[in-house]
Amino acid sequence: MPDSTSPLLFKDKQSRLLLALNGNSKEWYISDLARETGVTYIHATKFIARCEEAGIIESEKHGRLKRIFLTEKGKSVAASILSIMNKISEGTAQQQAPAQKQQAVQPSEKQ
Repeated sequence: MPDSTSPLLFKDKQSRLLLALNGNSKEWYISDLARETGVTYIHATKFIARCEEAGIIESEKHGRLKRIFLTEKGKSVAASILSIMNKISEGTAQQQAPAQKQQAVQPSEKQ
């Protein structure tokens, strides 16, 4: 899932929506997806409409409700976003590890 690195390259809300849909067998309706990801219903509706136009998301009407899911193209896009976010997180963790090691190795000034 998106963490503090997601806004670096991607819009946080859109990333959360796509990644929630990715690899999840749960049936998603816009209201459930918006609630689960902390996005407003209006924002989710507009983003999903744009994704449908781009062929990333498909929907099926069930009465007044609209079930949404990623297309194969959408799954590929979501996997790419997740992969990039993981690479950024790895780089951040690797940069923090040497700094923590260096702090542990340095003797305290009170000795």
